[in-house]
Amino acid sequence: MTPKEIFSTVLPPKLQAKGDAVTKVNAIYQFDITGEGAGKWWVDCTKSGGQVGDGENAGAKCTIIMAAKDFVDMATGKLNGQMAFMTGKLKIKGDMSLAMKLGNVLGL
Repeated sequence: MTPKEIFSTVLPPKLQAKGDAVTKVNAIYQFDITGEGAGKWWVDCTKSGGQVGDGENAGAKCTIIMAAKDFVDMATGKLNGQMAFMTGKLKIKGDMSLAMKLGNVLGL
């Protein structure tokens, strides 16, 4: 699995299934994924069912920076998000409290 597959096929149905619960977060997240399979994606949690897109979103309040392998491991449950942060595998720019909410919304 690659970050692109996660953002294009895994996350959208997860967000849709959460419906209005997504809007409680009321933020846009930017993901900057590095290494093999690198890219930039954003997740909009301001709309019911959320929205996922490629590239950069200027409205993002929190940026998550991770290596592709670590992101895939986190998204598939092999790596705990808090452990990734504590060991430096996950870096956050912006609102730290939003990063804490992201795991609940995405199920990561």
